[in-house]
Amino acid sequence: MTHTELHERTYVPSTAEVSFYWFHRVIAVYCLLFGVLYWIRLIGLYDGPLWRFDLMPVPWRVASVVLAAFFPFAAIGLWMLTSWGPVIWVICAATEAVMYLGFPELFGERWLVILSHALVVLLYAVFRLVIYFQKRAER
Repeated sequence: MTHTELHERTYVPSTAEVSFYWFHRVIAVYCLLFGVLYWIRLIGLYDGPLWRFDLMPVPWRVASVVLAAFFPFAAIGLWMLTSWGPVIWVICAATEAVMYLGFPELFGERWLVILSHALVVLLYAVFRLVIYFQKRAER
């Protein structure tokens, strides 16, 4: 095989794909931060009301434990660019959306968290559409 033939068979990702990979990494850091914040809540490092596991109401205990485990797991999957990373992140985002939109009397209202999750979903969809149309145009 000549060098030219080898070069033609080598896949070079588009700018949109490289940007999408970096987007995954940025969201991975964001997920890791959320996971650390839930761990801080669980182990009681932050000195605030209901910021220790033994003082939390049961709904907060359940949500904190689940999200403290799932957010770092999502971060790992997103960082490694696996197919399951975004799926775990969607589970985390949906959980927080249900918490803050469905049960504000239990969890409060955190519109900034909901807005950030919605923005990530929107950006993810835009990246996927751009990449889809680029690949379609190449065929």
